[in-house]
Amino acid sequence: MNKRYQVFVSSTYADLKQERQHVLQALMEMDCIPAGMELFPAADEEQWEFIKRVIDDCDYYLLVIGGRYGSVTTDGISYTEKEFDYAINKGLKVVALIHGAPDDIPFGKSEQDPDLREKLLSFRDKVMNGRLIKFWRNAEELPGLVALSLQKTIKMYPATGWVRASNVASEDILIEINNLRKENNKLKDQLNTIQAQEKPLVDEIADIDSTITVHGSYKTRNRYGEQNHLFENTLSWRALFALISPYLVEHPNDTSVKRQLASDLREQASPSSSAYSATINDQEFKTITIQLKAYGLINTKYSKTVQGGMALFWSLTNTGERLMIESRVVRSNA
Repeated sequence: MNKRYQVFVSSTYADLKQERQHVLQALMEMDCIPAGMELFPAADEEQWEFIKRVIDDCDYYLLVIGGRYGSVTTDGISYTEKEFDYAINKGLKVVALIHGAPDDIPFGKSEQDPDLREKLLSFRDKVMNGRLIKFWRNAEELPGLVALSLQKTIKMYPATGWVRASNVASEDILIEINNLRKENNKLKDQLNTIQAQEKPLVDEIADIDSTITVHGSYKTRNRYGEQNHLFENTLSWRALFALISPYLVEHPNDTSVKRQLASDLREQASPSSSAYSATINDQEFKTITIQLKAYGLINTKYSKTVQGGMALFWSLTNTGERLMIESRVVRSNA
């Protein structure tokens, strides 16, 4: 069946009107369905819920970054960054196009507010961390970059896509498939419950109250430019799990867990209001993943997102949920 892929186009709007037109034209020539909410500025929580539903229906996420950070939400981040974070958490594959010469951007299209400039730099670093990106200098370059990048992404990570209703299977077949899917999910849940109750297979595993030292880095910016810093944090496995476990309730993907853990460990080790782009040693993060699995506290597995892509997701076992509550509950002083 011929598929059409829906692509969410995210960017600031006022400074990138011409660039967006080139991107949208390229997507339509690729027979894709562009979607984006820049024409309907999100002014309240109800509007944000609508934007999330639009992203949920998309197969890929295309981000264009220029010289402005954009309007800031009540969360303290721009709507563009909020859309990016949501798309990443949903497991969408990202095509990121970043202006390669920010110093050459006209003054009127650059961020004037110093705080917003810092947020823009931090956002650029977040987007470039751990993924391939393409740089552009003028609007005329964007159609070619969109075509090359998106075609490669579609080939490597085929998504669900859309087909005409006249081409889909009959309603009876769809009902049967849906029933089988529900039964399959039920059996998977039962298997996960059984596995969570099993004892660890590793003999002489380190006690959960023993310690681990995690190494990482982060950046700050002052009038002299960008500064790189190292940090380390020594804490018990129990404390580390208490730190990250509440975020696992929502079944985040592996990238989100690493980013959140890096931020929390950095905050404990080196508190700084100007810090950004925190990261931790990748091999140590993998050891953390394996150790928490060996304790029977978490499950990780690759699974399809609602958009048809693949991502590694974290979840709590029953044992992990009990330890989370025990570690984080507020007790009476009596």
